[in-house]
Amino acid sequence: MASWSEFAADEPRLADGIRLLMQQYGPGFGYLATVRADGGPRVHPVSPVITDDGLYCFVIDSPKRRDLERDGRYALHSFPPEESDDEAYVAGRARPVTDDATVARLAFAARAAPHADWRLFEFTVDVAMLARREQAVAGPSELASHPAVQVWLDPAGATPQATRPVPASSGRHHRRAA
Repeated sequence: MASWSEFAADEPRLADGIRLLMQQYGPGFGYLATVRADGGPRVHPVSPVITDDGLYCFVIDSPKRRDLERDGRYALHSFPPEESDDEAYVAGRARPVTDDATVARLAFAARAAPHADWRLFEFTVDVAMLARREQAVAGPSELASHPAVQVWLDPAGATPQATRPVPASSGRHHRRAA
């Protein structure tokens, strides 16, 4: 499980692209998927906080927070841009942040309501994905999307790293050894 800063150091352009999509409307905005107690998915909009140090999220007392406390697996997906179908995705494990100085610094920076019942989580990165779709004219009045997909897998995991952009229509990802 890599921290956001470890991932960003390994793949800075990919991390920047994901950060831009997550923060395209100012503060972070995306959809957080967690695992319910029955094993099913739960999805909610959230405002992730991305800093040079990490990927964080303030989560109020809710079923989503109980999911993260019980089973830290998460997936975070960007909100779709208005002008394209580009998308970003990060998945890994969430863990509560217990360092009071870090919590205070991020709460101040993100303007987290001081009296709300929230908990700060840091998200590790097991996989990160960025898909860019170039619009090209396919015919007289048709538009075709030609996606380029970059995928990063934590090199400490069992699967080798994958970072080379490939067309998603090829149906496979090219991987290179770490």
